[in-house]
Amino acid sequence: MPKNKIKSHKGLKKVLNVRDGGSISIGHPGTRHNTGKKNAASNRCGRKASNLSSADANRFKKVQF
Repeated sequence: MPKNKIKSHKGLKKVLNVRDGGSISIGHPGTRHNTGKKNAASNRCGRKASNLSSADANRFKKVQF
């Protein structure tokens, strides 16, 4: 039994989401705040989640989230 538990990374936990099939979804950047000055098309596109790339998914496998 390890002495210390591995803590989950709170920053990744807030941003990433694991889907049922195992793929990881992530939101689009630039949609958190100051959206009033951006055009409506970019705000609409930002609502939809996108898939995390396989290279980034391999980097995050060791991190708990």
